[in-house]
Parts: sequence; structure tokens; C-alpha cells
Amino acid sequence: MSATGKTLLVTGGGRGIGASVARQAARAGYRVALTYVSQQGPAQAVVDAIVGAGGEAFAVQGDVGSEADILAVFEAVDRTFGGLDALVNNAGVLEAFSRLDGIGAARMERIMRVNVIGSMLCAREAVKRMSTRHGGRGGAIVNLSSMVAEIGGADQYVDYAASKGAINSFTIGLAREVAAEGIRVNAVSPGMIDTEIHALSGQPDRIARVEGALPMKRAGTADEVASAILYLLSEAASYTTGAILNVSGGR
Repeated sequence: MSATGKTLLVTGGGRGIGASVARQAARAGYRVALTYVSQQGPAQAVVDAIVGAGGEAFAVQGDVGSEADILAVFEAVDRTFGGLDALVNNAGVLEAFSRLDGIGAARMERIMRVNVIGSMLCAREAVKRMSTRHGGRGGAIVNLSSMVAEIGGADQYVDYAASKGAINSFTIGLAREVAAEGIRVNAVSPGMIDTEIHALSGQPDRIARVEGALPMKRAGTADEVASAILYLLSEAASYTTGAILNVSGGR
């Protein structure tokens, strides 16, 4: 699964699943660019670890909720690495638990702008660089979905669940759109994964409360999700496109 000389962009690569993807990709030979919004320290720590191990990486500030920031990120990748072979649309936002009747329009719009529109705009820029139609050499895109797209997120975050349902539809549609242009587009759909996202949703103890009810009696890890993403990026998945791979421990 060597990717020596290839370039990967990971949005939201400073923590959680994104950081695990960046580290595993670097070990596989990718040159890695990763984005962060405001927490430069953790993102730089990932970069330093990669460079310290002999890899190539850099971090760039950019909010995928902003088209101008997205364009600046891709321009930075062009300047630094001179091309792009793979994109992992990992960046996303999650709000505190709430029923729909307690959610305002501003929250809904932010969820959709970052999780859906941001992923679509990043994919658009990746296609412009990777598609053989545009003179590229092909590549791979992996989008981050969630099992909540199937479960629905009732009484928790139906807006977030809807955004991930949109990612599933987008993954299938774009995969078919660019299949003949050398680009594969897939998604991973994590279940209960032990990352800080639960604290961000106001439920820092959620893993401890629910893992006993999970089929495997434990939450997954960021590294386990990252391994699935690296598989989908690799030539081992050369005939796989439009797939949504559940990494959910049977949930």
C-alpha cells in the first residue's frame, strides 16, 4: 500500500481521526498537507512528528466553511507540493445534543455549510487537479460520513445526521461523475469512536455510558477508522468507488 511521492490533503488533520490519517499516510509514503481552523499547536505537533520520522508535511490554517479559505488551502498545497493525489474530507462540526424544536437556523446553516458545502467545495478543487479531464493523473477522495446518517440522531442532533446523509448521497453521485476520469470517491461511516468529538457535543462521558451496549462492547479508535481510510485511498481498493464503508463495530 506504498504511496511514495504522492500528495494527500487532510482537512481537520490536527486531531482525532484526521490526525491519525495524517500519521498513517505519512508512514505509507504520502507527502501530507493538513488543515486546522484555530488550534495551530496540535496540527503543528502532527507535522513535527511526521517530519521527525523522515516524512514531509505542513499545516495550513483554513476553515472549510469558507470558500476563500478553501481556495487558499489548495493554493498552498500547489505551491508546496506541486500537485494533489488524494483528499480526505475529514473536517466537520458537531453541536450539543438538542431536539429539532430547540435548534435555530444559524446552527443548521453552520452544520450544512461546514459538513456538506465545505466537503463539496474541497472535492471540487481536488477534481480540478486530479481529473484526467483537466490534465490530471487521477486520484482518490474519501469523505467522512457517520452511522448517525442511518440512525437519524433523534433527540441528539438530527441536523448533524442530515448533513452526513447528504455526504452519503454526494459520495455516490460524485463517484459516478468522475469514475471515467481516474478518480475514485468513497466514504467511511464511523460508529462510536473514542475521540474528543463527544466532549464537543457536551457529552464527555458518552463512551463510558454507552460502550457496554455496543455489539463489540467497546468504542472504536481513531487509528481503526484511519486504517479504513488508507485502504480506500490505496491501490488495494482500485476497483472500489461509490462505496460507503461502515467502521462501526457492528452498530
